[in-house]
Order: sequence, then structure tokens, then C-alpha cells
Amino acid sequence: MFEARFQSFEDRAERAASGPRLAALRTELARRGLTGFIVPRSDRHQNEYVPACEQRLAWLTGFSGSAGIAIVLMERALLFVDGRYTLQAREQVDTSLFTIEHLVETPPDRWIEKNLTAGDRIGYDPWLHTVEGAERLGKACAAAGATLVAVEPDLIDAIWADRPAPPLGAVTLHDVRFGGEAAEDKLARIRAEVAKLRADALVVSDPHAVAWAFNIRGADVAHTPLPLAFAVVPQAGRPSLYVDGRKLSDQVRNRLEALAEVREPSDFVGALGALGRQKQTVWLDQATAADALARLITSHGGKVTRGACPIALMKAVKNEIEIAGARAAHIRDGAAVTRFLAWFDREAPRGKLTEIDAVAALESFRRDTGLLRDISFPTIAGAGPDGAIVHYRVTSRSNRVVAPSELFLIDSGAQYEDGTTDITRTIAVGEPTAEMRDRFTRVLKGHIAIARAIFPEGTTGAQLDSFARQFLWAQGLDFDHGTGHGVGSYLSVHEGPARISKLGTAALKPGMILSNEPGYYKAGAYGIRIENLVLVVAAAPVPGAEKPLNAFETLTLAPIDRRLIVPALLTPEETAWLDRYHADVVEALSPLLDADSRAWVTAAARPLGRP
Repeated sequence: MFEARFQSFEDRAERAASGPRLAALRTELARRGLTGFIVPRSDRHQNEYVPACEQRLAWLTGFSGSAGIAIVLMERALLFVDGRYTLQAREQVDTSLFTIEHLVETPPDRWIEKNLTAGDRIGYDPWLHTVEGAERLGKACAAAGATLVAVEPDLIDAIWADRPAPPLGAVTLHDVRFGGEAAEDKLARIRAEVAKLRADALVVSDPHAVAWAFNIRGADVAHTPLPLAFAVVPQAGRPSLYVDGRKLSDQVRNRLEALAEVREPSDFVGALGALGRQKQTVWLDQATAADALARLITSHGGKVTRGACPIALMKAVKNEIEIAGARAAHIRDGAAVTRFLAWFDREAPRGKLTEIDAVAALESFRRDTGLLRDISFPTIAGAGPDGAIVHYRVTSRSNRVVAPSELFLIDSGAQYEDGTTDITRTIAVGEPTAEMRDRFTRVLKGHIAIARAIFPEGTTGAQLDSFARQFLWAQGLDFDHGTGHGVGSYLSVHEGPARISKLGTAALKPGMILSNEPGYYKAGAYGIRIENLVLVVAAAPVPGAEKPLNAFETLTLAPIDRRLIVPALLTPEETAWLDRYHADVVEALSPLLDADSRAWVTAAARPLGRP
């Protein structure tokens, strides 16, 4: 029997506890003279995955998704989530206590402006909101005649009696044979960028950037090898790294002390104040820097400049060593996924396989590689209607059998030291309906359109996003998530600044790795998503081209279910792409597969026109 070691199926939602906790928060509001409080789903670094001690929104509301924010007033409470989580929120949250709002269509600041009344005092924790986010909330409150009040410590912490302790995951060194560049060289590049920005120092508030710059990894949050830490990189002089010393072995400390002044996190507030007293101009990352950081610097006389962290783009553009590692990781991972698909094809028709069985099996096949460090996010494994929940996470309570004539969607990824993977496959169990095949083929056409795209230098993800949607749009259909996100190198599976989405404003540069994952979701019936990771590469020269051109190289290797394709809906060029892709899958993976899996993939990846 397979087992999952890197993920749990426990139903942690404490829906019944929300009432007493909400009442306790309102008691605290009254004690502090506040009429409301804002509870984001974030920590001091704006991480996607946060440690247990930082999961304030989940503790209060029961909602466990990775994006959301609550506004609690004395007489009403609201939870704002985006389109990925609308169904999940209604399952997890007591809607008699919290009204569910769409985070994008009705942003919290707009709701505040329209619904607060003059004299209201709304509290917020300045460590959990970015500078820009706090400004936006402040302007909305002012427009309503209300006041936004900074509150420390956080009000949730004041009532959370059994709050877990902060994590103490060991910090490890990320070998240059995986990272491809020495930390000394990275820090020199960062200093040069700080000089270009005309700043005296850069505060590094994103732990992913800290990990990349110092060639370290950690174990403080689930599924992403992060050490929770801050850093300050001055234009001249030694950097400072603020990390709990209990996480450092002697070897790691010695290496880090060769690069920087290693300090305790408790020293960080004082260091920001010192930058202010020295009248320094300090660059803050507008995406992750907490409002509290700006307040500490400016209140002591310093100047804050906000913008994109220069490390983000450096990290997003992978070097040749990281690219080689990504290719190797995807071959290894593709073999594990293909073994799973072959197993699933044998087991699912028997009518006894559950969603949890599938998750455990896939993780086990990955562990068999001997190189798996973790999964890169909790596996999404949705049978039938569960597949329509974009970020569905199976629990022992929601677990269901994969029934005949259903679609099964499985979105998963792995963390290897040489690369991070993310792949989604939608699988037919039994005979799919004509509608399922039509929708799947339209999603596939969008996927191929992105994979085959050739675009001029400087093109952004927003300019490409509609390529993936056009065939769904033609039938009045769409999907409520981005087409693709950036992916790190043994770091976050969701990495900025590049993405393929309506909001993707960063130019796509050679060396960036992104996902290509259009989908379609019919609520209460089924979900479809086809996801591969792609690498931005220089395109082959085009005669007469007036600009350099880029293209995508597909990294992910695993068959796409031919049984769900309507061949007549594909153009000859699309069919040729799919056949070439499947030929690459067979060639790359066959040496790593056992005889049964090799026979299965040869059949599953045969040319589309061949019976």
C-alpha cells in the first residue's frame, strides 16, 4: 500500500470554533476602542506558504487557501477570496458568520470605502501588510471618514491561546553545483544594482531572495525550502543577515559569516532604526516589504524608496547550471509521473481507487527516485466534481472514489535539489462524454498555442495570456486563474516577477521558467487542466525579423490523455506539435521505466492518427 509522507489528509478546518473566536476578537476590539480589524493571510514576508504560527486567517475563519483577507466589524464579518477559492471557501467557512466576497471583483479597499462610516477606527498589523497595501487601505478608510490604526502586537495573537511556536528548521547550504553561481558573486551583482538604484542599502524582505543571494535553503515552511530571514545589503560594506542562530550548524554559520554579519532577528528592528538615524536612502521591495519596515526607517529620519526587488529578476533568470538541473529534474520527475499514470490506468477502472490513494501513489513513485526532497505543493487530486475546485485539497472527510465515466484531475509537483516541478494531467476514467472531449480539446489547443508561441523581446505574459483562452472564448467559456506562473530553482513553485496572465507585466526573458496551464471547470461536474513547465529560450532566426525573438521549450515530460482529444478540432500544426511532444516523452523516459510502464507509455503516446 502506498503512503504519503510529505502531506496530510487531516481535515484541519475548525469551522465550529469560528463563532467563539470571532466573539473573542470583537471583545478585544471593544477593549482597544476599535470598530474593526483586518486579518490577512500573510506573514511578515508575504510568503505563499506560512508556518502554523502565522495562519491567523485560517485560525479565525477555517479557510485554508493561500490567498484571502478578512474584515471583522462589530456587527458583520467578511472573507475575500479570489476565483480559485470561491468554492473551497464556502465549504470551509461558516457563511452565517462570514460573507464571502470576490477578492478581485470587490477588493477589500473598495468595500471599505463604500461600507464604513465616519468615525470608524479599523485596526491592522503593519507587519502583515505591504507599504502599498497599507496605503491603499488608509486611503479607503479616509474616503469613508474612517481611520486606519496600526496595532502591535496583532490582535489575533492576543486571543490565540494555543498559538504554535515559530519554526526552527535547519538552514542548509545550497551547493554551487546546483545553484551555478557563488554567493560572493551574487552579492557583488546585488550591490551593483543597489548603486544603480541610487540607494544606500537594500532591505531584503523576501526569504526566497535571501535564500538565493546567500545560497542557502531552509525548512521553516511547508513544501518550499525556505529559511525565514531578513537581510540588508548596503551599497558598500558587508551585508547583514537576520536569522535565528538556533537554525545554524557550525559549518553553515562559518560559511555565512564569511559573507555577512550574522545577527539575530531581534536585532532587525534596531538595524532599521539605525539606517534611519544615518539618513540613509533605503530600497524596499514593494511586493513583500511590510509597512512596519518603512515606518521604522522613516520615523528615525531615513528615506524609503519602493520598487521591485532587484534580486527577483536575477533569481527568475536561471543560469546554465540551473537550466541543466531543471531538465534533469523533469526527466526524472516525468518518469515518476508516467509510472503513476500507467498504474492509475490499471487501477481506476476497478472502481475502488480513491483520491487519497492516487495522491499517496504519486508521491511514492516520486520517492522511488531517491532524490525527492519534498513535494512542491499539496497535491490537487479531484475526481468528478472535486476537479472543478481549482485548488481542491482532498481530506479524509472529502475523499471520494474515482468513479467510472468521470474525469480525474491531478496537479502535483516535486522539489529536487536540481529543480522544482509542477505538472497537471486530466485523465479519462471510462468513456468521456462528447462535452468533456470538446472542452479538453479546446484547453489543449490553448496549451499548444502557448507552447508554440514565438514572440519579440520585451513581450509580457499579459500579451500572451489570451493565446490560451481564445478557443474557450469562442464558445463563451473561460477559466478564472492565470495561464502560467514563474517557477523557482529548488525554491518556490510560484515565483515572480514573470507570469502569463492578464496581470503579467514583466517581460519574459530567456532563462525564465513558467507554467503553461490553461483549464476549464464546470462547477459540480468536472475540471480540466493541462500543465507543463516551459523555459523561455531564444527563437530560431526569422528572415527579415526586426527584433530578437523568443520562444518556449517545454520541460515537462508525460503523456497527455489522447482519449480526451477530438482530433478533428486540431489543426495539422497542432497535431504535429502533440505527436512531436509525445515522441520526445517516449525517447526521454523509456530508459528510466520498467518494461510494463515502457509498454504503457509507448501506447499512450503514439501519434494521434494511429489507432
